[in-house]
Amino acid sequence: MMNKKSFLSLCLLMGAAPALPVVAQTSPAETTRSAPSPAKAKNIILFLADAGGVPVIHAASLLGYGEPQKLRIQQWPHLGLSETSPVDEFVSDSANGMSSIVTGIKTRNGVISQGPNAARGRQDGRPTKTLLEYAEERGLLTGVITTQSIADATPAATYAHSNDRKTWGTIFPQAFTPRFGDGVDVLFGAGRAEVGEQLVAAGTSFDKISQSHKRPIYSTLDQVPANNARPVVVGDRMDVHAATLKALDILERSPKGYFLVVEWDAHTDDSREGLQNVVDFDKLIAEVERRVDLKDTLLVFTADHSFGLQVDGGRRGEPLLEGYDAWKAAPKEGAIVRLKNVLVNDSHTGEEVPALAIGPGAERVRGYFPNTYLFDVMMQAWGWVADTGTSK
Repeated sequence: MMNKKSFLSLCLLMGAAPALPVVAQTSPAETTRSAPSPAKAKNIILFLADAGGVPVIHAASLLGYGEPQKLRIQQWPHLGLSETSPVDEFVSDSANGMSSIVTGIKTRNGVISQGPNAARGRQDGRPTKTLLEYAEERGLLTGVITTQSIADATPAATYAHSNDRKTWGTIFPQAFTPRFGDGVDVLFGAGRAEVGEQLVAAGTSFDKISQSHKRPIYSTLDQVPANNARPVVVGDRMDVHAATLKALDILERSPKGYFLVVEWDAHTDDSREGLQNVVDFDKLIAEVERRVDLKDTLLVFTADHSFGLQVDGGRRGEPLLEGYDAWKAAPKEGAIVRLKNVLVNDSHTGEEVPALAIGPGAERVRGYFPNTYLFDVMMQAWGWVADTGTSK
């Protein structure tokens, strides 16, 4: 039987394309007879706006279009509010936030896909099984793309397990030594210099990892050969738009389906940069939505945590970020940024973040829920049951 790697290589060389409960309005018996079986997803794409809370999404629409609710994701039919706290605090970082989404188990800040018995930097916790690992176990193709370091907390939570999000030198190599399947098929991100330094400190390097696993680690997307079915790119920066389209060219060839995670930074410590990132991310999402078949592909958008931005002024037809250029040119003092219409506190915050979805299984995204519920949404969309025990 042809394995996944051989199938991909052949296809690329030949150019082939291979609930939250609902209150019943009728009697239970009538509902049972009339309700169709929920559609199953073949593919799932998780879009993660790092720090993209409700205020940031709202402000991005105002910046990009001069009106509220103009982003494409704001037109999706299914939405809810996702609570992001770790097990011991009210405000989450990216490590706990993303780990909770992809494993269904909350943990502690700074911990990547390990249970809450982990102590950051001191003690490992039980490894918690991620959506990517479930997908690999079942033979789906998988991809992880980010504007950030490929070993940073959000992307790492999909493929690695660590009691300290800062140990990039031991986190990144885990992409090449998977617990399930053959590991991430498409891995594109930034942070080459910083990851490289930590790899050397840990006694290895990009070259050593490449040679040991017979898998080149490129520094730009342009270097990837057309026949490479499992490319890895760690660059100084990452063009997530180009990376996502390249990843889909590969993943869409899978006969069993795929799981793709795309992260785009949405922190608004620099308000224009952060909000423009959201506008650009939304345009990419709209392009992907047009490309995929929503009959078999579930799209989910959410954030790992919220951020201290608020719009407290402004008028239609006037710049949202009036005063930004003067702020940008001035010396920076403290964490508070006061523009005419926008106030920024350079800090994560604890309120719920948006969760929006479209495609098979999207109807389960509704109401208030813990971020761990999104794990259940995606597992149920595939029709899979999580492993028993606390490790899922």
